[in-house]
Amino acid sequence: MNEKIKILMIDDHPIIIEGYQNTLLFTKKESQELVIDIANNCDEAISYMDKSIQREVPYDVLFVDISLPPSADGSMSSGEDLAEYARRILPKTKIVVLTMFNESFRIHNIIKTINPEGFLIKSDLTSSELASAFQAVLNNPPFYSGTVNSHIRKTIASDIVIDDKNRKILHLLSQGVKTKNLASHLDISLSAIEKRKKHLRDIFDVNDGQDETLLNEARKKGFV
Repeated sequence: MNEKIKILMIDDHPIIIEGYQNTLLFTKKESQELVIDIANNCDEAISYMDKSIQREVPYDVLFVDISLPPSADGSMSSGEDLAEYARRILPKTKIVVLTMFNESFRIHNIIKTINPEGFLIKSDLTSSELASAFQAVLNNPPFYSGTVNSHIRKTIASDIVIDDKNRKILHLLSQGVKTKNLASHLDISLSAIEKRKKHLRDIFDVNDGQDETLLNEARKKGFV
């Protein structure tokens, strides 16, 4: 008996979607029938998801690229927002996140906010990995690609606990944001940021007060 699997693929590069689609169709099990819809931006994706609920045929699997142009009304700024929306309205749908980002902060954040059933870094991706990920997500999730796993292992191995705000401070500093401008990104005062930076220097045993030294130590431990 055939198992019908409804899939929505969301990526703003048609050639990438074509590759995903061909791989899945070529490697699927004989008993699987794939029905694939394609969205090239947030608005198309929202429309497909909303319709699937109206028709009472929700998607089984969503492939979401994190780097998507924002929705027309500005309510969604990326695939991350889209995946969070999908989590709310399609609670049974399995989400596979695909991204070029491979920094620890982004990976940790995506796992925390979305907790996807599949998490693939595009630079790791081969057609056989995509095929394996798809079957694993259907039958035995989660499936994380090598880069994701090594970041998770690094973060677990270092017995350092850093809250989200401190992770964000490290991330923004690594992007070149000056300390005096951090407050506007984080909704906390400059003195609170200075306190947090001092705490981070203590955690990473950095004595010279230089942001670069702090970032280097945080990088070694997989936090940046």
